[in-house]
Amino acid sequence: MTNIDVEELVAIDVHTHAEVSSKGTSSLDDDLHEASSAYFKVEGKRKPTLEETAAYYRERKMAAVIFTVDAESATGTEPVPNEEVAEAAAANPDVLIPFASIDPFRGKAGVKRARRLVEEYGVKGFKFHPSIQGFFPNDRSVAYDLYEVIEETGTIALFHTGQTGIGAGVPGGGGIRLKYSNPLHVDDVAADFPHLKIILAHPSFPWQDEALAVATHKPGVHIDLSGWSPKYFPPQLVQYANTLLKDKVLFGSDYPVLTPDRWLADFAKLSIKDEVRPKILKENAARLLGLTKP
Repeated sequence: MTNIDVEELVAIDVHTHAEVSSKGTSSLDDDLHEASSAYFKVEGKRKPTLEETAAYYRERKMAAVIFTVDAESATGTEPVPNEEVAEAAAANPDVLIPFASIDPFRGKAGVKRARRLVEEYGVKGFKFHPSIQGFFPNDRSVAYDLYEVIEETGTIALFHTGQTGIGAGVPGGGGIRLKYSNPLHVDDVAADFPHLKIILAHPSFPWQDEALAVATHKPGVHIDLSGWSPKYFPPQLVQYANTLLKDKVLFGSDYPVLTPDRWLADFAKLSIKDEVRPKILKENAARLLGLTKP
């Protein structure tokens, strides 16, 4: 159970990564980690522990949604255990909000695991990375049983969208295919699961307009702003964040590859209306996560 005092928070970061397990293992191999560090020009520690992440956000009076990425079928690498992420959140309920990640190719076993993570570990949502996991979100034969559990339990489905820094600069992009992360594939999911709460992660380059269209058309779809410095946001994203989507856009950093310090410093210079700024930084996420009443 979270024990978050929303009033005392500066912000809620809806997109942070558990990069290393208690055993020192990571969800990505060293080549992909090193390449992503160069791509993002990482400042600070690339693989903070869960406890270090909690301390980092507590120092800044922020809360953070945290998750691993389970893409074992595609990469052959075991993820940071979801249970370990949830246990760290339970030990730091004032700052960490646990999401999980289930490789959609785990089939019925993955569906059973997802339900157990919600019921026994208090997981609040699930992260999907279609490009790394190697699936189209709207493939009914792959992930739809997982979506049913997520919708039924009232948790959140968070989808990576757009280009990814993972594999960037590696020959062949490390075998990672960008086509899976077009947000229009998630439009089908939102249509087929009308009560599913969805977050489209990142400015969805090169499909930003598609993401904005989906979020304006489907009531349950939100957008997080992680993975990019706000100074690089496309103008239409800023326009929609200020107007039609002011209640559906969420602060996310992509920590540790992009720190909230860097993100917030650049966000302060962005042309966001004064009345919209607190919505993006905290209020929209608090409502979506059930930390405040709708």
